[in-house]
Amino acid sequence: MTSEIATSETDTTAQILNDRIRNIAIIAHVDHGKTTLVDSMIRQSGILRDNEHMAERAMDSHDLEKERGITILAKNTAIPYGDYKVNILDTPGHADFSGEVERVLTMVDGALLIVDAVEGPMPQTRFVLRKALELGLTIVLVINKVDRAASDPDRAIDKVVDLFIELGADEHQLDFPVVYASGLAGTSALTMEEPLEAGKHDLKPLMETIIHRIQSPPGDKDASLQLQVSTLDYNDYLGRIVIGRIKRGLIKTGQTVSLFQRDGKLTQHRVSKLFGFQGLKRIEIDQAEAGDIVAVAGIPEVQIGETLTDPGNPEALPLISIEEPTLKMTFAVNNSPLAGREGKFVTSRQLKDRLWKEVKSNISLRVEEGSTTDSFVVSGRGELHLSILIETMRREGYEFQVSKPEVLTKTIDGQLQEPFEDLIFDVPDEMTGSCIEKLCQRKGELRHMENSGGRTVVEFKIPSRGLLGFRSEFIRMTKGQGMMTHAFSEFRPWVGEIGSTRNGVLVASEPGETTAYALKGVEDRGVFFVKPRQTVYKGMIVGENNRPQDLVLNVCRTKKLTNMRSAGADVLEVLQTPVEVTLEFGLDYIENDELMEVTPQNIRLRKENLDFKRST
Repeated sequence: MTSEIATSETDTTAQILNDRIRNIAIIAHVDHGKTTLVDSMIRQSGILRDNEHMAERAMDSHDLEKERGITILAKNTAIPYGDYKVNILDTPGHADFSGEVERVLTMVDGALLIVDAVEGPMPQTRFVLRKALELGLTIVLVINKVDRAASDPDRAIDKVVDLFIELGADEHQLDFPVVYASGLAGTSALTMEEPLEAGKHDLKPLMETIIHRIQSPPGDKDASLQLQVSTLDYNDYLGRIVIGRIKRGLIKTGQTVSLFQRDGKLTQHRVSKLFGFQGLKRIEIDQAEAGDIVAVAGIPEVQIGETLTDPGNPEALPLISIEEPTLKMTFAVNNSPLAGREGKFVTSRQLKDRLWKEVKSNISLRVEEGSTTDSFVVSGRGELHLSILIETMRREGYEFQVSKPEVLTKTIDGQLQEPFEDLIFDVPDEMTGSCIEKLCQRKGELRHMENSGGRTVVEFKIPSRGLLGFRSEFIRMTKGQGMMTHAFSEFRPWVGEIGSTRNGVLVASEPGETTAYALKGVEDRGVFFVKPRQTVYKGMIVGENNRPQDLVLNVCRTKKLTNMRSAGADVLEVLQTPVEVTLEFGLDYIENDELMEVTPQNIRLRKENLDFKRST
């Protein structure tokens, strides 16, 4: 791959006409290799200096993205290829971050659909492909990881074709090109007969396919300006930064623009800085034309979906339509006996300001006032979507408490309806029966089952309610050997109550510090979430009971000292290993009368009523 584009920070974008630009998105199911493929494209583009190091999965710059190995936020990059500039947007694979996917797809003209050569299309593949087809994007199918031992590219392609037909693709959309690739090795080919050896082959076949099969962006550079805000960023020196594609016209540093707000109000602002993209960097430029993707500083109060336009001819673009949230939970000020000891931001005002700040950039999120002045109802696209927000706030120093997630229902034609999801799990054959039994208890409908190589892939249609709390149970049932993915499908009629499969909990009766003596004495009652010398308070959940009822007990009891010495006094007593209470575990675990206390240092489970006595 060669680079012939000038590297001048002033002229890079301005000299490129529309027909020399390609805007593409990378879409796929989670873990099918999107980000790794983009890394290889950047490395081979020639924009990195010889001494410049690029970290693995460099597009995932967020701490949580690196830790979890997933993409949460859509990212922009741009690479040169010959005389062309290719703007690439890496998108999340999880349906919980659908807002990121949907707004990114409005900025591009085509998409690389990445499909694992072993797994084939998965639930999130269906979701992102449906969105791309609805927008009329040109699709290039990339069968990735073809160098894996169990890869079956032909089977993967057949399944993708079936998916296209199922999603209502027209004849033009069905005529998609196929590229075989190994993102990790940085190789590609147009047929499987070509060897994909690293060092002998590169991504040129893929790049050529992008240039020749994806159209250049439409837009008249001589018309009045229209730029839709698709992403927001923030810089301590420049303030809020707007990222979007110029639909028509051009934009210059120092230019006065009008912001067409959601409520129809027009405000005027001056473009203080203008940036283009080159590799993983933003480079300052003087101007940019229709078809390019840029970052604009100098627009202080702006929301995603609004339009930057010409003050002399203000015309707004249609607002970005985003699917509604399916899950809600209550965020409230922490009122436990340990409140305020570990967090930096603990007041209702600080919590409210942080949540409203998140809404401005996280367009899949909704925030409403709660039943009290200290609580707020936060709605999102799924447990992962909300858990990422909670973890981000926790790391920023916020301390608060959250309730059990609940699904959002709708009344359609006088009938109560609830969200359903498409679920696929892949488990060893011997564990299939127990997983199917549990999902049927949760009102799931078995759709398809397929055996291969000692493992079984099962497809279910299941209410979102039925999946609340299931992930932890699934991990236990499959001993960590199972893989499970799910994505929102549709709203369907309410299926009735789904009984809880969880046992009762063990609740601390006294405040203080836990002792090994007390824990050993009640060890036969269940499994504990706490260890010796851990601070607890009355009403805090310290474990799970062996029985369906909740049980109150004293875990701070100390051994009475006497002058008598028993024969086993010096014998070391070994306690069972406690269950680690993580954020995901807590969200899955708590019931309606329980809360999860979140601080920068700890995750604690508790009863909503701390004077809790005992369940009957």
